[in-house]
Amino acid sequence: MELYNLIAGLLVGIIIGATGMGGGSLMTPLLIWLFGVAPTTAIGTNLCFAAITKTFGSFIHIKNKTVDWMIVQRMAKGSIPSAIITLTIVYLLGFNSETSSELTKPLSIILFTTALIILLKPWLFQLGRNKRLQTPEKFKVYQPILTILMGGALGIIVSLTSIGAGTIGTVMLVYLYPLRMNGIKLVGTDIAHATPLAYVAAIGYIAMGNVDFIVLFSMLMGSVPGIIIGSKLGIKLPDSLLRYAIALTLIFISLKMFNKI
Repeated sequence: MELYNLIAGLLVGIIIGATGMGGGSLMTPLLIWLFGVAPTTAIGTNLCFAAITKTFGSFIHIKNKTVDWMIVQRMAKGSIPSAIITLTIVYLLGFNSETSSELTKPLSIILFTTALIILLKPWLFQLGRNKRLQTPEKFKVYQPILTILMGGALGIIVSLTSIGAGTIGTVMLVYLYPLRMNGIKLVGTDIAHATPLAYVAAIGYIAMGNVDFIVLFSMLMGSVPGIIIGSKLGIKLPDSLLRYAIALTLIFISLKMFNKI
């Protein structure tokens, strides 16, 4: 099991390094579908994995001044409270390794939706850009509240599935702030927000006893070299190819998980 987790961490690390997304979207379903880990344990373990790996990314982006803190604060106003409320509900409902199979179906649906969002990213960027240019004053009025609401939605999704902080978050930011940030600042801002969100959710799952630390260690051991390899591959491979590859992989996994129910 540890060797397989090491390999999974390596592969997911390569994808994260090459694209900056797909970590939670791939790791959680792999743990459930391929390795038979209980859904709540897979989610909790992957949240810990995300919190640790994103910490290093956050430090780098903060050092390079590629974080828009105003947007991070707006997102956090929605995501942190919604994550805490969601975790409280999960605790009160008594989800654990024995009852968490009920989460598999909604998880597969979220995976499929995430794949569609990845495919629609260029279209959403153009849509947001057009609205920003056509009605700039009106668009700017709604930006703050929409960002907070977006953060709230992310807090719920991430706490329930460990998915979306990077993949869905960046696409939402592309739509809401098409002119404000370049590519690297978009990634840096998303990671800076996703890190504390992942820690809040991870602490909740640790408190509920839904984290496998042996699996977590194996994943971390594989992900570090994977991210290094992926960061070099990402320079050579076109963005569209990487985006389609991740989306198709997520669709395949989501359908497999859904049909397994």
